[in-house]
Amino acid sequence: MGVISRLKEDINSIYHRDPAARSAIEILLNYPGMHAIWLHRISHKLWKRDWRFLARCLSTFSRWLTGVEIHPGATIGRRFFIDHGMGIVIGETAEIGDDCTLYHGVTLGGTTWNAGKRHPTLENNVVVGAGAKILGPITMKEGSRVGSNSVVVKDVPEHTTVVGIPGRAVAQPSSQSKETSERRSAMAKKYGFDAYAVAPDNPDPVANAIGQMLDHMHLMDSKVQDLCQELQRLGGNVCTDKLPELDVGEFSEAEAAAAEKRQKVLDEFDPII
Repeated sequence: MGVISRLKEDINSIYHRDPAARSAIEILLNYPGMHAIWLHRISHKLWKRDWRFLARCLSTFSRWLTGVEIHPGATIGRRFFIDHGMGIVIGETAEIGDDCTLYHGVTLGGTTWNAGKRHPTLENNVVVGAGAKILGPITMKEGSRVGSNSVVVKDVPEHTTVVGIPGRAVAQPSSQSKETSERRSAMAKKYGFDAYAVAPDNPDPVANAIGQMLDHMHLMDSKVQDLCQELQRLGGNVCTDKLPELDVGEFSEAEAAAAEKRQKVLDEFDPII
């Protein structure tokens, strides 16, 4: 992937994860997390080519400029998002997958002075809350989450939420919760609403209420479809017309208008300028 394509991908990932982002030029100029990631990509290339001193100098300059310290030896995947960024420390042997998110004050640190793998590995879609410390050569499995100010020193399974000192699991996935979450996501896309953070362990009562509404709509749709099929089988002439689309009113219109505006700004953005 070329430099311009990667830059647009990074900007687009910030749009999807930060509702405060208003324009591409704002992201380009005012998001130190993205600046730190791009400076790290340069320093990482220098590190791989054994220009270690120059790589360390560039990473030190990046820390001074952004408040984010990333060792040039760390490996970082695509669409990595650092929100706010100040106080983040990422060690030399840390490995970060695609679509991960770190908030300010996070440390991916080591627990030994011995050489070798001594920093954490974050698989894809991991989210680490503000102030959390992940220490040692442990693995955060895909989709896991760490609560703010937690200290994690053991491996975390897939799609598991950990909080506390030391970190302990407070929400583990079950087949039922996964099915519910996937169904709600599909329904949210169908009706033009992004059910942000709607999950079985979410304490937000409004989000939970929206999730229950999506469940109810899914159940009603499936029941009506079953009734229509049965009546048609018995010789009835019902449900020949397509059911009208659900109108969720001004909220969906406002969201659609905002999404269209943001996409227009993103499409018009030219990093060459």
